[in-house]
Amino acid sequence: MPQSVLPLISCKDPNFPSLFVDSLRNFGFGALIDHPLNMSRVRAIYAQWRDYFSQGVATTYAMDPVQQDGYFSLQVAEQAKGSCQRDFKEYFQYYSWGRCPPELKENLAAHFQQAVGFASELLTHIEQQAPAEVMAKLGEPLSHMIEGSRQSMLRVLHYPSMSEGMSGPSAAPHEDINLLTLLPAADGPGLEIRARNGEWIKAPNQPEQLLVNIGDMLQEVLGGWLPSTTHRVVHSRHSGAHGRMSLPLFLHPRPEVVLSARYTAESYLQERLDELGVLPASMT
Repeated sequence: MPQSVLPLISCKDPNFPSLFVDSLRNFGFGALIDHPLNMSRVRAIYAQWRDYFSQGVATTYAMDPVQQDGYFSLQVAEQAKGSCQRDFKEYFQYYSWGRCPPELKENLAAHFQQAVGFASELLTHIEQQAPAEVMAKLGEPLSHMIEGSRQSMLRVLHYPSMSEGMSGPSAAPHEDINLLTLLPAADGPGLEIRARNGEWIKAPNQPEQLLVNIGDMLQEVLGGWLPSTTHRVVHSRHSGAHGRMSLPLFLHPRPEVVLSARYTAESYLQERLDELGVLPASMT
């Protein structure tokens, strides 16, 4: 029976591939230490973007409902599938081809490139650990599905502090859409994971860690062998007056990739974006 505390896994452990995939199987998440991502740069991104959000984002970067890049304010933030209210968060969505304030792009672009590279390695570990009968059903290797993809996206997330009398989660319970999500340590606690037994457990939040979780597209393409996991962000009094920053990378395949008999990556993404309430009426 899986334990109810998410274990920390060192990327330097000789058994890392199997430990990582076992954690994904048991929790839908892996908590990694000794990983290659530059956490000093991540903390610099948090500081830069916290200031940027506090000063007010230029209308030049208001979210593009078609391209899905740019700034999503509290008023247009997504709502979790099945939720009746929007999440209490603001965020900037960065794509390698998308808009970004020039003074903030260098660190963001460097982190994006490094994170996508490491994510490709993690997909290779999954390929090697998965049963042969599961992999035989794929049209191409997992790590090939992201080659040339323009859909992978970094989200610079700010969860504002809630004033007295406010209630509700900062991000309602949900599953991610994509293949894998790479989430370097946030600058405060708040992420919770629903364990297989239904219990909500607090995700570890050590300064140098990296969380990796399964997205619904990976669940779909592997026929459920790796199930995605529901998670949420709860407001923490420890976030202080400035709220909480986080920086998830959402790893996506190319649009034409066949996930299953039911979906291509493009059709799956469009269905989910419609459910999240962020597509213009003309596209729904």
